[in-house]
Amino acid sequence: MVTIENIRAAESKIKTGADFPQFIKEIKEMGVKRNDVYVSNGLSIYFDDEDNAQQVSPDEYPTLTINIESSSDKLAHALKMHQQGETDYFTFCKQAADAGVEKWVTDLDDMTCTYLDTEGNELVKETITIV
Repeated sequence: MVTIENIRAAESKIKTGADFPQFIKEIKEMGVKRNDVYVSNGLSIYFDDEDNAQQVSPDEYPTLTINIESSSDKLAHALKMHQQGETDYFTFCKQAADAGVEKWVTDLDDMTCTYLDTEGNELVKETITIV
């Protein structure tokens, strides 16, 4: 069941990008179908299969300015570092903002994560593999 408490408990286990696939597995089992994350303020919106939305905002998250000049290369580099466990979540968010990412959308049916700039253009689309 998708509840804010269950989502927060799953989020609390994420330390680096290496933890992301397990997080996705956990929230998918709860019934989450899509997750939109806004880089500027950290707002995460979780949707279930009935399009009910649960909004989760981080307790401490300074406002980030999104670079209007997007760079898929900068983002790809930040993703690689984060997925190898070299950066924490907020460091990755700062790097994503610098790369021009306004938000990312995780589609748990397609098992993809798409990073979008302020114009809604796709910068990077990744397939999520759960081991």
